[in-house]
Amino acid sequence: MKLRSTLDFLLYQWLDAESLSQRERFADHSRETFDAVFDTCERIAREKYAPFNRLVDTQEPHFDGEKVILPQATHDAQKAYAASGMLSAAQDYDIGGMQLPYMVEAAANAFFAMASVSMGSSLLTSGNANLLMVHGTPMQKDVFAKNEFSGRFSGTMCLSEPQAGSSLSDITTRAVPDAAGFESDPLGPRYRLKGNKMWISSGEHELTDNIIHLVLAKIPGADGKLIPGTRDISLFIVPKKLVDTNGELTGVRNDVALAGLNHKLGWRGTTNTLLNFGEGKYPVDGEAGAVGYLVGQPHEGLRCMFHMMNEARIAIGMAATMLGMAGYHASLDYAKNRPQGRPVTGAGKDASAPQSRIIEHADVKRMLLAQKSYCEGALALELYCARLVDEQHTGTSQAADEARLLLEVLTPMAKSWPSEWCLEANSLAIQVHGGYGYTRDFPVEQYWRDNRLNMIHEGTHGIQAMDLLGRKVLMEGGRGFDLLAARITATAARASHVPELATHADALADALAQVTEATRAAWATGQPAEALANAVPYMQAFGHTVLAWIWLDVALAAPASSATQSIAENAGRMGAMRYFYHYELPKTAAWLQAVCNRDRTCADFPEESF
Repeated sequence: MKLRSTLDFLLYQWLDAESLSQRERFADHSRETFDAVFDTCERIAREKYAPFNRLVDTQEPHFDGEKVILPQATHDAQKAYAASGMLSAAQDYDIGGMQLPYMVEAAANAFFAMASVSMGSSLLTSGNANLLMVHGTPMQKDVFAKNEFSGRFSGTMCLSEPQAGSSLSDITTRAVPDAAGFESDPLGPRYRLKGNKMWISSGEHELTDNIIHLVLAKIPGADGKLIPGTRDISLFIVPKKLVDTNGELTGVRNDVALAGLNHKLGWRGTTNTLLNFGEGKYPVDGEAGAVGYLVGQPHEGLRCMFHMMNEARIAIGMAATMLGMAGYHASLDYAKNRPQGRPVTGAGKDASAPQSRIIEHADVKRMLLAQKSYCEGALALELYCARLVDEQHTGTSQAADEARLLLEVLTPMAKSWPSEWCLEANSLAIQVHGGYGYTRDFPVEQYWRDNRLNMIHEGTHGIQAMDLLGRKVLMEGGRGFDLLAARITATAARASHVPELATHADALADALAQVTEATRAAWATGQPAEALANAVPYMQAFGHTVLAWIWLDVALAAPASSATQSIAENAGRMGAMRYFYHYELPKTAAWLQAVCNRDRTCADFPEESF
């Protein structure tokens, strides 16, 4: 089943994307305009991205002493993407946007992620600009965000530091007021930043006229010392090149220097950098220190940055999903055409019989079904979350508030579940190819390498799991968890009246009851160390329960789609749903046993015994 057909079913038959046209913001749109966007993106992805996926993997970015060199294909792809308008697809008309639903934007970007995720680094630019549209001043929006939406500038986010990693409370980059423009600069309160940032995607290149870094730094106290923890973290716009109030380059290079390129397992087509801020290599007005402009209020940097981080987490989940989908399609095609072995009959194998195609073997079908259930289920989850974003922004006050809470609970899984299980799909795609799978003659080894990074991008599994169990399911008295549970229960109730789905409805209700009990049991002593010791198994079980719910809800929509979807496609969805319930959902009981028992095997294991 091709991606476009899957998207059509999920968007139009399951999520009813066309109904969004009845809302004032999207009144100019219809299925025809949505499909036109998909046609354009599918064409650009096919022509500018897919043919060069292997090229950008083998011709990694390199520094010639002055600038970072990327293949011409990357420049061409970036220009085509910017020209398509997708950088500002969901933005208002009056700033050049198309006012598309975010769900449509997310679906359109799936084509690029599947064609070459390594070339498609636009997610940080869009997220950077979207953050500034919420937290920036009018001047910052005009000068920085709008130029990012047009593709003239690109954007990054700079959080991690070599000594701190994911522990943002330990960052040491400092920002001190710049006497020359602290109060008078129209671009915002002006500071000088000094520090080092690491793992900065697209941190240095020549693809755009300018790079706009969003940098977390601490403002020292009156005694000149940094306040421990996250209370003093602020957010700053630090452009690679200084600009005037019209967004024009002034010809002055900011004091931001490339310290090195990280050479990674995957995503090799995207530069990943170490950046030094304020080391004095490019002094501004004769003074060391990178010029930065405060975003929002002092000491509220994390609150602002999480606007971008949550968006990036959903985007990483979509990237992981589409890499899994690319591997699935490649291994499906291979399995249909590769002859090997013979069917087992009552008397064993007949060596004189013609060879079977490997797709005829039960175990290969198992591996293909696993991939299909992971990837199409993850795509449905990501689009459901995107639909919640639209509901949060354009729904009634009650619907918007419910969407906000549901997103809080689902975002950790929207990022982590695909990055674990669609990576497993990539591993199975290699297995289907046999020995050829780990050669570079076939694309599946690159898909696996590219996808392996997504388990770490935007927060590891451990971080996402602690966020889920330690904060999200408890926030506002557990109201978000209760809302999600109510939706899962409603789907199970509907499915219980469909004979083909009744046993699955019972299994889903049982899994939800187990997750609910495990949530209570984890916090029974009120001790965070005990509750969070098994946060990852909790998230794995919670994620599988959510995906089982998604699949059952999708299955309820499948019969109604027979007019536009083939019998084989609907049978494929039902088969993938059954696979998930028979092979995957039962795993939740084992994961939750450790959570309910508050098992201390890992937490108490002595370091010297490793």
